Amino acid sequence: MIETSAEYAENDALPRRHEVHTNGEEGCSGTADLPQAVQRKPLKHKSQAEWAYERLVLYIQSFEEQLDNEHEVAMGLAGGQVGVLRIEGMGFFDPDILTFYGSEPGGKRTQLIQHVSQLNVMLRAVPKEPEQANAQRIGFRLVQELDKA
Repeated sequence: MIETSAEYAENDALPRRHEVHTNGEEGCSGTADLPQAVQRKPLKHKSQAEWAYERLVLYIQSFEEQLDNEHEVAMGLAGGQVGVLRIEGMGFFDPDILTFYGSEPGGKRTQLIQHVSQLNVMLRAVPKEPEQANAQRIGFRLVQELDKA
């Protein structure tokens, strides 16, 4: 496969993150806060799905760090029927599919399968299930799994 110089540079780039917030809070910048699992494999050796998955894991973990024990992470869905999916699992299928596992507010099991080119995720805080003592935290488990890989 022949790459343009822009594609070559993009595929050989080191992952980094940069954020700016209106409230003056320090955003994430550079690579210091990225898990080794995200940094160790060059982008050119990752599928679109793997790279999107790793970044979503970091966003979910960061979002959860801002929640109290009464709320969990969920994602807003757009399309045919607008809804919310409580994120209980996430995965990817190389080269270009992401999968979200969870449940709707009524408790119905839900799975969203999405091509990376259609990826559009809105993270939302939803109340934890009343019977649970503590809120579920998927972000921490996802980062642990990245580090094991």
